[in-house]
Amino acid sequence: MEDLTDMTWPPEPIKTERLVLREPEPRDRTAFIELLASPQVHTYLGGPRPRDELEREMPETPERRPGSFVVDLDGSMIGQILLRRAPGHSRPAAAGKVDLGYLFLPRAWGFGYAVEACTAALGWLEEALPGEPVVLHTQSANVGSMRLAAKLGFTEVERFEAWDAEQWLGMRSPAAPSS
Repeated sequence: MEDLTDMTWPPEPIKTERLVLREPEPRDRTAFIELLASPQVHTYLGGPRPRDELEREMPETPERRPGSFVVDLDGSMIGQILLRRAPGHSRPAAAGKVDLGYLFLPRAWGFGYAVEACTAALGWLEEALPGEPVVLHTQSANVGSMRLAAKLGFTEVERFEAWDAEQWLGMRSPAAPSS
């Protein structure tokens, strides 16, 4: 099983109809801080981090690691896609599989950018690691994330309690060859 850290990184930017998925750059630092300090973004993720802490700790070029894409709209970061191998101590159904994560600034919500960006990232992953199943975790109360999971083709594997809330684990099987 290939790890994302073993892959050639970064790939060429991935272009969609409206977006570019690319490696983080120093100009994204402010948007990363905004993303991680946003109470709306972190409603279902344990709460935001303090802005002053982020200002002190955020490196000049944030999140430069395999599987981390900035979602760029017209030259500005509006979100982040994370593809990473789920740790062995995660839920048994998820252990060792690629986990899809995403965060978008509230001003980018409701325009279909998450579906477009996640679809592009999953397409890239399918080319890079053919046949790789992907998992997604979210709180079942996170209606927007549950809708996104369904649109992306994730199906429920299990629900479980963690962090004082019901969590949802879905899996997306590798793309079937088109006939």
